[in-house]
Amino acid sequence: MDEQSAPVKEGDIYEVSINAVGGKGDGIAKVKGFVLFVPNTKKGDYVKVLVKKVLKNAGFAEVLEKLEKPVRPSKFATVTEDELQNMEDAPSEKYEETEDFGEELDEE
Repeated sequence: MDEQSAPVKEGDIYEVSINAVGGKGDGIAKVKGFVLFVPNTKKGDYVKVLVKKVLKNAGFAEVLEKLEKPVRPSKFATVTEDELQNMEDAPSEKYEETEDFGEELDEE
């Protein structure tokens, strides 16, 4: 990946999540798979950064602003205890049990 094919360029501004910390203590974020080193951050930070330098395999950015991490809706449904109780109390549909299951198919 060279400077022309990097998905970021100097002067770009991004909101990124710091996913790791490098050996020199800089936070590491990724933008479209491209690694950005961000000084003065720690794992778990969510920051607005300005890209300062783009190299062949990585870039360097500075923090413009610390942000609140956006809350993503859970992919799992959450049910309150009251809702769960109401579901348990609700009458369930009754099905008539028969022994002729599938007999109409046998007649063909």
